[in-house]
Amino acid sequence: MKKLIALTLAAVLCLSLAIPALANETIQVVATPTPHAVILEYVKDDLAALGYDLEIIVVNDYYVGNPATAAGDANANYFQHVPFLNSYNADAGENEQLVPAFGVHCEPYGIYPGTKKDLADIAAGDKIAVTNDPSNETRALLLLADAGLITLPEGADYTSTLGKEDVVETNGIEIYEVDADKIPQVLDDVAFAVINGNFVLDAGYTVRDDALFTEAGSLTGEIYTNYVVTRPEDAESDWANALKQVLYTQKVYDFILNNEDFAGGVIPTFTPAE
Repeated sequence: MKKLIALTLAAVLCLSLAIPALANETIQVVATPTPHAVILEYVKDDLAALGYDLEIIVVNDYYVGNPATAAGDANANYFQHVPFLNSYNADAGENEQLVPAFGVHCEPYGIYPGTKKDLADIAAGDKIAVTNDPSNETRALLLLADAGLITLPEGADYTSTLGKEDVVETNGIEIYEVDADKIPQVLDDVAFAVINGNFVLDAGYTVRDDALFTEAGSLTGEIYTNYVVTRPEDAESDWANALKQVLYTQKVYDFILNNEDFAGGVIPTFTPAE
């Protein structure tokens, strides 16, 4: 009997050695390089400990992430605020709709120097570069209006869809519409530029050291928090909750807030869970 038990135990041990450990599930997230991909890279090991391998698909083009997520080529994306997502959903089909699963951080918008270094030096004929996608152009024009450089229609706010043709008074300034990722490349051709927060960092600028004028921090956090975005059926999935769990920590909060490379340009908008 003892011999039979020993043989059975040996067989079980051999069988267990022959079965490989279960592999982690892979989560693919589309993200712009800085700060989104940097933040995701920071939590990869923590996510792996929960059973998920994170594959970060880095892109510069704002128009790639949503279609890829909707088509199932990626599980989620992390680069956008809700006004940008709303603009996408307005034109997307019923089966291509996406939802904001959870917010992580915001990036204050700012006006940055091009050929001129002081807003007081602006003159008729000067160009100011702004992002050409609807939600972010609206945001840029609101910022220019707040700085007293242009006048917008009465009642214009973040819910408006504004382009340069909607400016009531330009004061002789030319609004130069450019793809968001291309704005840092035209700084030698414009007096000033309104640059998206992530591309500010990619261009070597920081909000703290280089912005000549910035939007109110409360508005940035309330309206322009950057979200992890998913298909509706995935928003409360196990993997989405795991990603939220590793991001909503004091460690990540401190990393975002104190990262010298971000230099005031990235502000966490979540409350740490620990």
